[in-house]
Amino acid sequence: MGLFSFLKEKIAHKSKEKKEKYVAGLDKSRRNFSSKLKALSSRYAKVNEEYFEELEQILIEADVGVNLALEIVDITKEETKLQGITDPNQINEILVDKMFVGYVQQGESIVNEIQFKENIPTVLLVVGVNGVGKTTTIAKLAKRYISKGKKVLLVAGDTFRAGAIEQLSVWANRLGCEIVVGKENQDPASVAFDGMVKAKKDNVDLVICDTAGRLQNKTNLMNELSKIKRVISKEIPGAPHDTFLIIDATTGQNGVIQAKAFKECTDVTGVVITKMDGTSKGGIILAIRDELGIPVRFIGLGEKMEDLEEFDLDQYLYGLCLGEEK
Repeated sequence: MGLFSFLKEKIAHKSKEKKEKYVAGLDKSRRNFSSKLKALSSRYAKVNEEYFEELEQILIEADVGVNLALEIVDITKEETKLQGITDPNQINEILVDKMFVGYVQQGESIVNEIQFKENIPTVLLVVGVNGVGKTTTIAKLAKRYISKGKKVLLVAGDTFRAGAIEQLSVWANRLGCEIVVGKENQDPASVAFDGMVKAKKDNVDLVICDTAGRLQNKTNLMNELSKIKRVISKEIPGAPHDTFLIIDATTGQNGVIQAKAFKECTDVTGVVITKMDGTSKGGIILAIRDELGIPVRFIGLGEKMEDLEEFDLDQYLYGLCLGEEK
């Protein structure tokens, strides 16, 4: 069974609502990627070196990353030579298979959902530069787990940006959950400390702690995050239990650069991709996984609170490559 047929069969047994979200959210990326593949295939009766050069360009334009794009095309070339395939349509199926096999092999044991600890609050640290949708993502994550019956506490640790504190406070009020805030320019670690104390006192299930989104000085960022982690772990053993990096999909390769900087500063356990519905370069997920080895845990497919979805590789592949097919 070919990859496309196999994928369709797997998707058929999954939630129709989730499938539709992925298809709609990846519409721009699909038109940029899948449609270009089909157009390329229609121009060549048989593949040649020019065909593969154009294939590389399509992958690079989809933000898969230059190194990964070259690697994927080289592997695809080898496979087609071994099988004696010259039909571009068959080669496209091999290409997509090679694109995702690496992700699957690295991510077989990944659990996307937050795993809750017994008898202590579970702590999630959220990092990312300003403007990527960090505050809104925190609210969406809070709603997700409140809906699952968890008691959630927000900690407004981005004390250097008054707007972040105000925005998170508004979300806390809407969601009906408590929030710990400090004064403007207060030491973020002290706010985190207050949050951990309150979480233990109130028997909170999940603490979501925001952090400052400054990336101008990597040393200061590293020191700040290290201090917050020390304070948190002193109050709650093993915390933070997860650290999510928020990346705006529309920033493309800049998002990968940001991810590298934060990975150097803290132990990132997962990436949340926002604004996927607003980009035509859906390959960023593969680039992050290839260059950093960090799994994408959640993906933002729209502006509604319910549009933050657990990342599903099958749904992603279907939405990127096959969603327009009937």
